[in-house]
Amino acid sequence: MADANSFIRIENLHKAFGDQVVLDGVTIDIQKGESIVIIGQSGCGKSVLLKHLIRLLEPDRGRVLFDGRDIAGLRGRELIEMRSRIGMLFQSAALFDSLTVAENVGLGLKESRRYPDAEVEKIVMEKLGMVGLTEAADKNPDALSGGMRKRVGLARAIADNPEVLLYDEPTTGLDPITADLTNDMIVELNQKLNVTSVAVTHDMTSAFKIASRIIMLYQGRVEIDATPQQIRETTNAVVKQFIEGSAVGPVQVR
Repeated sequence: MADANSFIRIENLHKAFGDQVVLDGVTIDIQKGESIVIIGQSGCGKSVLLKHLIRLLEPDRGRVLFDGRDIAGLRGRELIEMRSRIGMLFQSAALFDSLTVAENVGLGLKESRRYPDAEVEKIVMEKLGMVGLTEAADKNPDALSGGMRKRVGLARAIADNPEVLLYDEPTTGLDPITADLTNDMIVELNQKLNVTSVAVTHDMTSAFKIASRIIMLYQGRVEIDATPQQIRETTNAVVKQFIEGSAVGPVQVR
């Protein structure tokens, strides 16, 4: 149901790249403290939607409201301030191999010039402690496993105490045990930091574990918006086929 007072409101969002329509009128309301997971086939627009939330992409039509403000109208300092309230874990962690783990986590804090070096160091070690990686502070990312790199990316995402956390395929490339540990860490941090989170994934094990609501995109639109239990019990053939991972059904493999 539409709610103009939502913390984040994605309203009638349209986005196409050339002749390819990716988002075709998506509307989603997100309240403070919710953990939203967006699912769907590869190429259905999940990551495109996520990029609109921090204005890395501009909509063709529609708008994104953050805390009541249309982010398309933000410029300069206002845009920087809005983005500072959001942390993002990128699919590949997006770490700089030329920097140590500690330097990667503290990069945004240093660039903001709001903290003295001693305070940056303190925050970095605190956040690394929250993801269990204080002993890796002086290592370079290329010395870490895939799961550890994700955790460093997560520490960087929470470094400035954001109100919102965005996760782009947080378990992609991880073995099942490491993926489950990552899911547990996401749940724990969401609760401990009292953040609003939005994750995109095609990993249903992850979706069911971390979500308070699951939204499926299909053919550019919202196919279903429901609780995990409602998703499990759905009779919607499109959703049912996707969550069961079946090749048989209305959803065609691209």
